[in-house]
Amino acid sequence: MSKPSIPKGTRDFLPEQVSKRNYIFDTIRSIFIKYGYKGIATPVMENLSTLTGKYGDEGDQLLFKVLNNGDYLAKADQNALQEKDSSRLTSSISKRGLRYDLTVPFARYVVMHQNDIQFPFKRYAIEPVWRADRPQKGRYQEFYQCDADVVGSNSLMCEAELTCLIDEVYSALKIPVIIKVNNRKVLFGIAEVCGLHHQFSDFAVSIDKLDKIGQKGVLSELIQKNLPEEGIQRALHLLSLTALAPMEEALSSSETGMKGISELKEYHNYIDVVGHKNEVSFDATLARGLSYYTGCIFEVKAKNVQMGSIAGGGRYDDLTGVFGMKGVSGVGISFGAERIYDVMEELGLFEDEELMNVKAIVLAMDPESHKYAFAQVVAMRNAGIAVDIYPEPAKFKKQIKYAHQGKYPYAVIIGTDEQASGLLTLKNMSTGDQSKESLKTLIKMWT
Repeated sequence: MSKPSIPKGTRDFLPEQVSKRNYIFDTIRSIFIKYGYKGIATPVMENLSTLTGKYGDEGDQLLFKVLNNGDYLAKADQNALQEKDSSRLTSSISKRGLRYDLTVPFARYVVMHQNDIQFPFKRYAIEPVWRADRPQKGRYQEFYQCDADVVGSNSLMCEAELTCLIDEVYSALKIPVIIKVNNRKVLFGIAEVCGLHHQFSDFAVSIDKLDKIGQKGVLSELIQKNLPEEGIQRALHLLSLTALAPMEEALSSSETGMKGISELKEYHNYIDVVGHKNEVSFDATLARGLSYYTGCIFEVKAKNVQMGSIAGGGRYDDLTGVFGMKGVSGVGISFGAERIYDVMEELGLFEDEELMNVKAIVLAMDPESHKYAFAQVVAMRNAGIAVDIYPEPAKFKKQIKYAHQGKYPYAVIIGTDEQASGLLTLKNMSTGDQSKESLKTLIKMWT
């Protein structure tokens, strides 16, 4: 018999981990709602025709494909099968795939439900996605994304609002971050003035790896893609600029680049007049490798931790166009819940009192007290209090050990004396302090 296992890049979660993850999800969801975003849900599977061609060549390679139902080989491309041509074979044996992100399914959703929603439409979704990536620290094949998007508005206020939302989320989670901002038009302008714009997609994908492989790695990769070395060197110099003024001067001959500068200025007209707790910084090297971004782009990095981006997003001018709905601009942000979890663990930011939803566990000393205790538990639950009860009147040592291991904040101990007096023994599991309290007092204390 083989040992039980799970697929690589996936994880099981213990109750304590689920509580921590729910704390993250609940914090983000509450701020989404505060900013006027409405929740939607889409299937975990999409047609491959919906997913392919939206994430660039590298993204397409990371799609998980789902085999067709039944005897999928019966309708397989036999020539492709004999020639071991996997790309041709895939199209004949797989019509569906697991969603790679929540943005492309959202674009499909908007087109299909355009008569049922009001534009501008602000939506949020907190759901799992799948990528056939190489598992490593902070990178998984199954993970949750927490997305907020607005479609149907070209206003740069939307980008500023999302920046405020990002700032508030990480302030609430107590994670110090830097919010990096760039514009894909600025990046195109750099490529254009350096003679690299004819292969802009290749340029952007490589620039997105700057922090991983460095300038030498990017130079080597772009040379291998037949881009001129002189132009690459000049582009790397422009990417080192850290302020808009010198960048504007450098891109003066690029209409697209100047448009990007103008959009960043308009964005700052909004964001600079409001306070934000975390640093917001222009970063010309920020590329966001996904090919659907067209305007302002964002990436969030946690300070004091070696970790990739913990949120990212940007403007996509015509993502719905590929589904037949032209001219609908959108902008969105995606929070990487798995990386946020890892960062909070590393920085010790989870606090037990914030995570423990169950206020207490009730322990009964004998069968009659157990029935009485059950009635007290029902009364507390009817009052909206989350409370647990040990399922049988076992030995006290066994029950109190269970209470300690379960990290319950309090234990309510009930025996014949408590049943007779109506005063329940309340034990603080952290300090060991005990007191006698009525059911009414406990309800008042915990509501």
